[in-house]
Amino acid sequence: MQDDIRETAASQDERENGWLIPSIRQAHERSETFGLNASTRPDYDVLTEGELLLKLEQNRVLCAHATPVMETLRDQIVNTQSMIVLTDAQGLILHSTGDDDFLARAEKVALRAGANWAEERQGTNAIGTAIAERTATVVHGDQHYLAANRFLTCSSVPILDPYGDLIGVLDVTGDHRSYHRHTMALARMSVQMIENHLFSSAFQGMLQIAFHGRHEFLGTLMEGIMAFTCDGRFLSANRSAQFQFGLPLSALRAHTLSSLFGLTSAQLIDRSRSCRAPHITLDLNNGTVVCARVRLNRAPIAEMTSAPATVRSAPRVSAAIDASSKLAALDTGDPKVAAVIGKVRKVIGKGIPILITGETGTGKELLAQAIHGDSPRRAGPFVAVNCASIPENLIESELFGYEEGAFTGARRKGAAGKLLQANGGTLFLDEIGDMPYPLQVRLLRVLQERVVDPLGSSKSIPVDVAIICATHRNLREMIEQNRFREDLYYRLNGLVVKLPPLRERTDLAAVITKMLHAVSVDETCGMRLSIDDEVMALFERYAWPGNFRQLCNLLRTAAAMVDDDGCIRREHLPDDFFDEPRIDAQNLSEACASSALASGRLQEVTASVIAAALARHRGNVSAAARALGVSRNTIYRKMPVCSSMEQ
Repeated sequence: MQDDIRETAASQDERENGWLIPSIRQAHERSETFGLNASTRPDYDVLTEGELLLKLEQNRVLCAHATPVMETLRDQIVNTQSMIVLTDAQGLILHSTGDDDFLARAEKVALRAGANWAEERQGTNAIGTAIAERTATVVHGDQHYLAANRFLTCSSVPILDPYGDLIGVLDVTGDHRSYHRHTMALARMSVQMIENHLFSSAFQGMLQIAFHGRHEFLGTLMEGIMAFTCDGRFLSANRSAQFQFGLPLSALRAHTLSSLFGLTSAQLIDRSRSCRAPHITLDLNNGTVVCARVRLNRAPIAEMTSAPATVRSAPRVSAAIDASSKLAALDTGDPKVAAVIGKVRKVIGKGIPILITGETGTGKELLAQAIHGDSPRRAGPFVAVNCASIPENLIESELFGYEEGAFTGARRKGAAGKLLQANGGTLFLDEIGDMPYPLQVRLLRVLQERVVDPLGSSKSIPVDVAIICATHRNLREMIEQNRFREDLYYRLNGLVVKLPPLRERTDLAAVITKMLHAVSVDETCGMRLSIDDEVMALFERYAWPGNFRQLCNLLRTAAAMVDDDGCIRREHLPDDFFDEPRIDAQNLSEACASSALASGRLQEVTASVIAAALARHRGNVSAAARALGVSRNTIYRKMPVCSSMEQ
């Protein structure tokens, strides 16, 4: 693997009279500053199942690309008394796999999902030290700071996102007596595979150049990959590309396609299309000649052909979209969405709170993430909290944090709340209408005074966050019912925007195209998917009560059943899809002439869909929610309406 990662490996014979190599000694010194000593019992404060599920959702993209690689790596190290671990950027274990007997031993030191292996928790260890040093690290046996961990040897490699930021760690851990020096090489290769998958997925639809000095390395882990906008502006480069240019990512950002390869994007595309060979040759600005393949919309340009006449493909989203703008990527042609984006752009970075309204599943969190990504705070954290999914007795501690011993069951050393975790960035409060009324007072104080008081603490902590809220509820009605504070409402609604439901959007075909691209990467290893005419017609008449969540789940199911031609047809759709009510376009248009009538029609459609789903699944709320692609809370909220209709 070609990278500049420095490995801090040492064996037992490198320890002489208690002396350690410098990098491990520095890690031990950090461990001492954390108040640990060698005989300290490790912090086994493992997350609850609910807390872990939230972390897994926050790291969904990382897990989706890393898990298959981990399974491949597991086959390579099977029966070696080892396990493979994936963590987030803070050292929290998200997933692990390996030999069953060693997994049982690892459980004794909480080497499992939900445990945190940062240095401040576990002292010197490969995961925590790799994060602290941002370098591949081996910690062998007695090099672990805590005696409890010295039966292990761990090899960890940081995982970088497509922009060069640390997003996680891949670790191979085993019995220190069976350590093999090739383990680190396998871990590095696996990380490069994960990073390349993340890179290609992040820049699909953009101009990508894969290159190497030797043509036989094209299509392998060794190829460099660079991404550009269609007008030639540099977006990013993987580690191999940085190595081949001899420049770090920070230096490459000052370049363009022309300054790096001596060609404009139009010239590059023309050369690729006219070349009959499997690859073209390019001259790097450092004088190196490389073999290259040019990709656009996930396919080599030379191989791009139109879809067969019998298959209807949704129109492609313009590849000229500025990839640096997260909001621009959401604008796929619907005038209502375009108007929302236009309003949001005018207030970004001006300290004006934004309240996003709309039905469940209309993409409110996606819009919030895009606002953060286009804001001056984009380098800071984006922390999302769903006020409806956290139990009422826990939401206060989740938001504001707590000190040690603040309540029964509190973690040792306390915990930072979501507000402090979002310091310097953006806090997204989804379903703000479900926040308990007493807690609204505390949130209002934070917004007014910009300080947080953790539970059990006598001191206030300054906090700097941008707040974005979202709700599907009518907050004005809740104010009249004394269920939502009026003063908080006017503190939150600096700009109120409403996202249209999927059935009202005019860009359904473009939306499906984007989703198909994502599904093809995650589910079909890049197979190009398309939609049959009949299926597209069904989609256009469908009510979509679950909006994007329902559409995404349906496409993933269809993709798993699709034939070799990649065309989604009627037989690939789940049976219950055909039982759901459709929208008569003419009737709906007439209904929309009156907002009150439209609202009533919507409630009827939604209620009838939920009632049918509940009946089909014999009252099983979880099964009905999964079938519709909505949360159980949505089902529970609509059940009284369903009951009244049945009566």
